[in-house]
Amino acid sequence: MQPEELNRLLHGGGAKPLVLQVGSRMLFEQAHIPGAEYAGPGSQDAGLDQLKSRVAPLPRNTFIVLYCGCCPWGRCPNIAPAFNLLHGLRFTRVKVLYMAENFGTDWAAKGYPVERSR
Repeated sequence: MQPEELNRLLHGGGAKPLVLQVGSRMLFEQAHIPGAEYAGPGSQDAGLDQLKSRVAPLPRNTFIVLYCGCCPWGRCPNIAPAFNLLHGLRFTRVKVLYMAENFGTDWAAKGYPVERSR
């Protein structure tokens, strides 16, 4: 999913996806997509456990968007493990936000809204 598509979904009148950040907590606290939840780093077992706990009570057809934004897409250590976990748990509507470079370049610098942790 491209950033502009997610931004439209978040600001449209329809149902909003559950947006989960699966990168570093420091990155999330500095700036994140408004309404997103921190779900733990996908590259670590503890992060995957946190993600699993967060989604456990949800229906398997919940619309979920995962993102990280720590580094260029091809080198992100977090997205693939998080996506694979949700797929293995049989979630059927999981998308990944494509960030070619990082959160700053592909979201914030494009003027999409950001929220900072307090």
